Amino acid sequence: MKILKNMDKWLLLITIILCAIGSIMIFSASNVSSYMRYETSPYHYLIRQVVIIFIGLVFACMTLMTKTKIFSRFATFVTYLLLISLPLLFVFGIESNDAQSWFRIGSFNFQPSEFLKVFAIIWIARYYNAKKEHTESYVGSLYPIFICVLAFVAIALQPDLGTAVLFALIIGVLFLLSPVDKKIKRSIFTIGGGLVVILGLILLVGGKSLLSDRQMSRITSVIDSSPCSEDSYYTDGNQVCNGYIAINNGGLTGRGLGNSIQKYLYLPEAHTDFIFCIIVEELGLIFGIFIIFLYIVLLARIIIIGRKSLNNCDALICYGVAFYFFIHIIINLCGVFGLLPMTGVPLPFMSYGGSYTLCLFISLALVQRINVETQLKRKQMVGK
Repeated sequence: MKILKNMDKWLLLITIILCAIGSIMIFSASNVSSYMRYETSPYHYLIRQVVIIFIGLVFACMTLMTKTKIFSRFATFVTYLLLISLPLLFVFGIESNDAQSWFRIGSFNFQPSEFLKVFAIIWIARYYNAKKEHTESYVGSLYPIFICVLAFVAIALQPDLGTAVLFALIIGVLFLLSPVDKKIKRSIFTIGGGLVVILGLILLVGGKSLLSDRQMSRITSVIDSSPCSEDSYYTDGNQVCNGYIAINNGGLTGRGLGNSIQKYLYLPEAHTDFIFCIIVEELGLIFGIFIIFLYIVLLARIIIIGRKSLNNCDALICYGVAFYFFIHIIINLCGVFGLLPMTGVPLPFMSYGGSYTLCLFISLALVQRINVETQLKRKQMVGK
């Protein structure tokens, strides 16, 4: 009862609402493709998502009942296991969407790089909070960054450049917010920026690129701003253009739940990357704005919990989790609206996905656990 009483009620309520809306929309967006494309039950993805949510709730309860200090030690161990598993993907991993990023476990796929985003946040926060010398010397400050660079390279070689870039952004923001000496931060960002420029010049002069032809085509399509042109529509602009059509079909109030036209195989990833387009088509732009509002409140509550926490480790975890949610929301929506290339980044609680959904539950449960411990400590302080 102590845990439930001291949880952040607004964060809990928004999580439940988003989870419920997401489950309904995953069913609505996937039932046609499940039957017509994959020749399975229309309820196929809904059933799988419900199973994932149930597993996520189990993990969330375990996280809530575990002290943050104990969980952070466990997270350090898991982080190293995930780092070791990345090279094993090249031997034992399965390929999906041109990337060998998953292990097959029963009927579900497990993506180590997705879990690494969350557990690396906890590991880095604990590392910089453990000893003062970690933040005042180059060797101590750079150790987690060096490890994360190795992870970035392994993820990029799968090749999963979208996940690798997101991972790098999360780690970069954590390093920026960490208690590391400002002189070290400036030096690292200067050196890192210089290396990126030099690498870019070398590739430019050599006529090579880190991106595949498909990735370059997506970027070119965004730059040209013409996904619906005759040249782009039948290649990489097809999904974005059909997303535009779905949003236009929905108008302000939508065509009605289940009445999407674009989910009839016009949008092949309707229940994952482009689910926001189906939401707007069926429930309208007003409802789409409501979901964005819920995301804003969710992020605000996580940041507030971080600001109220009583130590740097808990605060850094909350800020890292907030950015983890924020970057997924921004990149997914920008991809949907044609402002960025689509990189397979899911929308929190809305998109179908096993590893990502579990990570959402674990990360939010940890934030709630931090809030519970903060509230209990404050009450003890007042009592004294």
